[in-house]
Amino acid sequence: MKHIIRDISAELPVLIAGPTASGKSALALEIAAASGGVIVNADALQVYANWSILTARPSPSEQAQAEHALYGHVPGDAQYSVGLWLRDLTPFLGTDKRLIIVGGTGLNFSALTRGLAEIPPTAPKHRAAGEALLQDHGLGAMLAELDAETKAQIDTHNPARVARAWEVLQSTGRGLASWQADTAPPLLALENTRALVLNSDRDWLRERIARRFEQMLGAGALEEARANLPNWDPGAPSSKAIGARDLIAHLKGGISLDQAASQAIIASQQYAKRQRSWFRSQMQDWQQVELP
Repeated sequence: MKHIIRDISAELPVLIAGPTASGKSALALEIAAASGGVIVNADALQVYANWSILTARPSPSEQAQAEHALYGHVPGDAQYSVGLWLRDLTPFLGTDKRLIIVGGTGLNFSALTRGLAEIPPTAPKHRAAGEALLQDHGLGAMLAELDAETKAQIDTHNPARVARAWEVLQSTGRGLASWQADTAPPLLALENTRALVLNSDRDWLRERIARRFEQMLGAGALEEARANLPNWDPGAPSSKAIGARDLIAHLKGGISLDQAASQAIIASQQYAKRQRSWFRSQMQDWQQVELP
């Protein structure tokens, strides 16, 4: 890892992708310390103000070591999309500061380096119909209605991605893949960056995930959940933070803290598995960094 940091030009923007708990934020700090730069968040959940510890947002002491941006700037009940993230990122691209863009949300990186289709907003009636279909008949029923091109491009095990594709098809009459084929040029071409994706051994990562959740509890994750309890809304975008539902369930007396921790760790490990699969299929042209 040290030789990679030494070889990174201070002129090029750096992109760091990788599964949860793989050490992306620590690497970003090392690069910033070695050659400067603003660390910009590309994680879909670290944008929310109400979950800091549970989303593994860089701590105040870490943020004091380098300039950070787009962390915790969105209210927990606000909808936030890839398009809005690109909008918020754009002003930073126009400065003379080198950017170190880091996160585990592959769709953000894809939109940044490949472009984002200008898809019309989803009609509320189609979103409601999709939620009902998913609840009553499951993911398979929703997938069955998608076109083959779209199914080949999305993570078919991710309900949010499948639902988004279904809503686009219902709202516009065109598949998501068709819209993406008409994509505008990217804000940041991949060849003009140093793009790194962190790879790790499965068991090594699973152990890190388990250890990190225990560290989160020690750092105050339960207290953070307690602060969210009065306004808890399971439908809020920020409620997707892994472990949030489990800790809230514990605080409501439904499960023990051990059960909540176990469920959160398993969910995080499953999420990491999906991330690794997505990175393998979508980021073959990024520099692969093997861990540990």
